[in-house]
Parts: sequence; C-alpha cells; structure tokens
Amino acid sequence: MNMIFRPVVLLALCAVTQGAPAQDQGRRQDKVVQDGIVLEPIERDGLKGKWRDFTAPEKAVNEQSGQQYTAMMSQAEQKGVLVPAADARVKRLRAVAQRIIPYTARWNASAQQWKWQVNLVDSSQVNAFCMPGGRIAFFTGIIDKLKLTDDEIAAVMGHEIAHALREHGRNRMSTGKTTGVATAAIGALLSAWSGYDVRGLTNAAGQMYLLKYSRDEEREADLVGLDIAARAGYDPRAGVALWNKMAALNKNGAPIELLSTHPGGARRIEQIQEHMHVLLPVYARAKGTAVERLPAYRTNLASK
Repeated sequence: MNMIFRPVVLLALCAVTQGAPAQDQGRRQDKVVQDGIVLEPIERDGLKGKWRDFTAPEKAVNEQSGQQYTAMMSQAEQKGVLVPAADARVKRLRAVAQRIIPYTARWNASAQQWKWQVNLVDSSQVNAFCMPGGRIAFFTGIIDKLKLTDDEIAAVMGHEIAHALREHGRNRMSTGKTTGVATAAIGALLSAWSGYDVRGLTNAAGQMYLLKYSRDEEREADLVGLDIAARAGYDPRAGVALWNKMAALNKNGAPIELLSTHPGGARRIEQIQEHMHVLLPVYARAKGTAVERLPAYRTNLASK
C-alpha cells in the first residue's frame, strides 16, 4: 500500500467507526436522563429523515419475535428440555417476573400491551433473554451454576427485559443496516479509486463500530434493569454480586472487551456502584425503610 493511499484509508475507516452513520451522532446529542440514568432516545415508528426506511415498525418486530419464541419453546418441548411449570425454578422465575412487570411501563408504555411469557430451558448455558414483546427465557445453567438468589434472578431478568423495553434489538437492526450501507459504499469507492480491494477493511471497521454500540446498550440495560428490580423490592446490590460471580466463572479468560458485545465485568460493577446512590433509595422505599437501615447484601456461593 503506497504512502499516499494509507492515510486516506485510515481516515475513511475513522469515518466509518466514529462519524457514521450520522444517525448515531444525532442520538448522542439527544440523550435524555430518567431516574438518574442517561439514556439514548427510543426511535419510534415516526422516525424522520432518510433513516426511517431502515427501522422496522415496533408492532411487526413484536409479532415476528412472538412467532420465533413460540417456535423455540415448541422445539424445546419436543426435545424434552422445556422445564415444566411445576418445577420450583420455573415458579421462582414467574414469581419474580410477576413482581417486576408492573414497573416496566415506566420505561416503555407499550409494555402494558405486551403478552408476557416466562419459560425455563434445561441447558448448561449461562444465559437468559427477553425478546421484543416480553417473551422471557432462562437457561437452567445460569440459575444452577451461579446459584442465583431471587435478587440476582431479578437483576438478570431486569437486564434482559430492559433490552426489550429500550428496543435495543430494533435499534440495532436499524444501525446494522445503515452501517452496512455506509461501509459498503466507502469500501467500493476506495477500492475503485485506489486499485486496492479494501472492502474487507471497511467492513471490519463497521463491525467494530457495531460492537461498541452493543456494549453501550448493555450498560444501559444494566442500570434500567436494576431500577425495575429495585422498584419491585429486589436489592440492586445483587447486580454487583452477579457480575462478581460471572467473573469467577470466567476466571480462565474472558474475551477482550474491545471485541466483545458485552463490557467487562469490572466496568459493569463500577458503573452499577456509581449509580447506587440512585438505586438504593428506590429499593429502600419499596421495602418501607431507609437506606441506612438496609442490611448488608448476602449471596450464595456459585458452583465451581
């Protein structure tokens, strides 16, 4: 690569990762604060400008996710891995959800019309998710391996619900499409101008941008999820215990944060602790006491 072309490529890659798409620049300028938490605004169906064609309507996304969730649970049942409703762990999950759900509309009014479902799949995966429209699934691995308390279940569930409430999946769909268009166009132009095929480089730069975008969503979901849990009477300090357990489970090596869709455990804990002055008073009010009278949080030791 010649000396003139190299800085041009670097500038183009910077444009992809830092300046494009322009949609994200606008979002950063329009940040809002709710209950002490800095948020990106939710892009509604009435999104103006050239980016509206890239954003699927909320109703369509919810209907599609409902079909996918039903198919997944049916498949799990056929394979004998859908844990029955009589199982104590399923009862725990649904009891936590029953307490949390009334506080979800505070973050997205549409949640009042969602058809909430909560299921448990027998799998060693340490994972859980909530699809658009309120379809929740936990894997037995996250409950059993981390020996989650009810407060920690609420922290996990609140986090996953927050992704759905803040419409992160829908926004990521929009951002992925706009970023793909931008990187493809820049890659094609640079390749034609220089005689070098740099489409792979520009595509990689776009993927790096999307990874950071996803990490920002994870941080938002942590705080919104703990707010919901705290309002339902679950201790937000469980979020710290949860990520300490995750760190212990991943002690053999976690992915480098720059290349991961999730921020590192230490970063998450730091952010949660920085917002504890907001979260603890909410929890104390839900318990009918004062912050200074709250007992220390106690967790269970995770499995080795």
